[in-house]
Amino acid sequence: MTEKKKVIREKSIKIRVTETELQALKDRCDGAELAPWVRETCLGERTLKRANVPKVDPALLRQLSGLGNNLNQITRVVNTQNYDVVNVVQVLAQLSAIERQLGQIMAQYEISV
Repeated sequence: MTEKKKVIREKSIKIRVTETELQALKDRCDGAELAPWVRETCLGERTLKRANVPKVDPALLRQLSGLGNNLNQITRVVNTQNYDVVNVVQVLAQLSAIERQLGQIMAQYEISV
C-alpha cells in the first residue's frame, strides 16, 4: 500500500481586494476556508470536505471530563488491586453515582441517546 505524502506549501501569494470583493469571494466559497477554495477553483484541485463540528458548551465539556476522570480512576483501582466484597460495593456505588450524574447532565442539556 502506498502512503500519500503531505504536500508542504512553502510559497504564498498576496492579492489586494476591496471589502466588497473580499465579501464576494467569501460568499462564493460558502463559508469554507478561502485558500483551499481558491486552489480548488483556480487549479482544479480537489479538497476533502471537513465535517462541521458543532459548538459545545464548555461547562458541558468540563462536566463530562470530570466524569471521565472519575471513571478512569475507578478502572485503574479495579485493575491494579486485589479487591474484596467491600471494594466491589464501593466501586458499584461510585459507578452508580457517575450514572446518576450523567443522567442529570443529559437532562440539563436535553441530550437523548
